[in-house]
Formats: sequence, C-alpha cells, structure tokens
Amino acid sequence: MKKAEFIQAVSEKAGLSKKDSQKAVDAALEAISEALVSGKDVSFIGFGTFSTATRAARKARVPGTNRVVDVAQTTAVKFKVGKKLKDVVAKA
Repeated sequence: MKKAEFIQAVSEKAGLSKKDSQKAVDAALEAISEALVSGKDVSFIGFGTFSTATRAARKARVPGTNRVVDVAQTTAVKFKVGKKLKDVVAKA
C-alpha cells in the first residue's frame, strides 16, 4: 500500500475528506519523526513501538576486494510489533 492508498483508506474509515486525511497522516508522521529525533519512543498500545538504536562505529570488509573500510556510528529506527497487531496478522 502506498501513501496515497493509505490516505484514501483513512479518509473512508474516518469519514473525512481526502485533504483532511492527508493533513492528519502527514502531521502524525511528522510528530513520530520529531519524537524519534529527540530520542523519545513512540508507543501505540496493541499496535507497536517505534524507537531508535545506536549502532557503534565499526570496520567492515568490502566483498570482492577484501578492502577494509570504516563505518561511522549511526542511529537506526526500530519497530517492535504489539500483541494485537501480531494476532490480527497471524489470523489473516
């Protein structure tokens, strides 16, 4: 499902106009992004939790050339699935 299809589905389920649904979806995604950037977790009980994890700097080997390169420390986004979502998907 692409973003436009998701917005259409939200519009139909919420009884909102497509324009209002787009604003709501964009605002929700922006709020989640801002929270993650500031180091906070975002939890939706039953759905899941968005969080961040820091990956330490390391050395990596390039396949084929066996050259060693330095990989800088990075921050990655993690998502832990909630029980209700896991159960709904398992039944489908």
